Amino acid sequence: MSAARRTDRPTSPARPARLALMAGTAVLGVTLTACSGGAAASGHDGKDRSAGPSEAAQTRISVNLRGTAAAAGGPVTVTAAAGKLRTVTVSADDGDALTGRLSPDGRTWTSDRPAAPGTAYRVEAKGAGGGSDSAGFTTAAADKVNKLTLAPGKNTTVGIAQPLSIVFDHPVKNKAAVEKALKVSTSNNTEGSWGWLQDYSGRDRVDWRPKEYWKSGTRITLDADLNGVDSGSSGGWFVRDYATTFTVGSSQVIKVDLDRHRLALKRDGRTVMDVPVSGGTPGGDKRSWRGTAVLMAKEGTINMNSETVGLGDAYDKMVDFSMRLTWSGMYAHAAPWNAAYFGVANHSSGCVGMSDANAAALYRQARVGDPFEITGADTKGTVAEGNGYGAWNVSWADWQTRSALG
Repeated sequence: MSAARRTDRPTSPARPARLALMAGTAVLGVTLTACSGGAAASGHDGKDRSAGPSEAAQTRISVNLRGTAAAAGGPVTVTAAAGKLRTVTVSADDGDALTGRLSPDGRTWTSDRPAAPGTAYRVEAKGAGGGSDSAGFTTAAADKVNKLTLAPGKNTTVGIAQPLSIVFDHPVKNKAAVEKALKVSTSNNTEGSWGWLQDYSGRDRVDWRPKEYWKSGTRITLDADLNGVDSGSSGGWFVRDYATTFTVGSSQVIKVDLDRHRLALKRDGRTVMDVPVSGGTPGGDKRSWRGTAVLMAKEGTINMNSETVGLGDAYDKMVDFSMRLTWSGMYAHAAPWNAAYFGVANHSSGCVGMSDANAAALYRQARVGDPFEITGADTKGTVAEGNGYGAWNVSWADWQTRSALG
């Protein structure tokens, strides 16, 4: 059975390109100080030969980007035409700044991140001899913007099987460049990997899953420093950064045995529920999926219509305690109309049905991100990676090969 997909996505208006930098804007410059042997440089006559006003007056810079339609997507390079650089700040019109580093000879400064499209930058440089120079440029606006949808939501608590999942609005050709901008940190150094796949919607998607289920209590942070990254041909530019943080809750696994027609909820290895169920009818399109399906959403009471999943006019009804397991329409839910088959036979249209009381109890205790480990001899196959969160049905070795940085 199926219900309409609902997705929330952070959006951000495009930032106008402005050349002027408002007075008082805070910048995060990189201060780089030359090392010294201690004494001032001097000749045989003992006179001080250190830099004086003449060198300060010669402090001049050149910047690799200039004008009002400079190319975005590459680093900003500031070069001293005379003398050496001591500090460089490259600040955007919105107050953000590009950090960077100085070359060993003190002549060149290069930003760590690329210049973003549609942005005005101001460059301020100070020389080792005390002089200073400045410059400005504006990058060309993006002709196409790529956006994304992040899961799970910010500051949520999820089950032990919930991956970090990013779905992109437009195709991503430069997968390696995008993946390099995605930084995952965990509170306990969890081992994991990104893997690229196609979402059920047909869009490009990348998931980060740990090698094994998360440990309860793990805190995960994603910093997606994508502003200024080019998706590649037909994909467009990213014009903002993204971030999310979430925490893993108690260790819960829901085991569904379609051959025995039983569902068991195990918490920290202890069985807290064991109830009769009925799965998808064997022998045709109404069979259930097997493998590990991750609880995607607790949708409550929803309308389920068989026409939305290609089953004709088999049903059209309101269904209580609906817990979505796949995008293709498999749920666990209350199915009182099927009570004669609970614990006896599989006789549903693909979902895992149970009594009102048992569905209510499971709904109350289950958490988004909990794994449903489904076994059974007569199913229509294993849950695919993009049909919900099916990455757990791929071996760890195979999953790692799906990283664009492998």
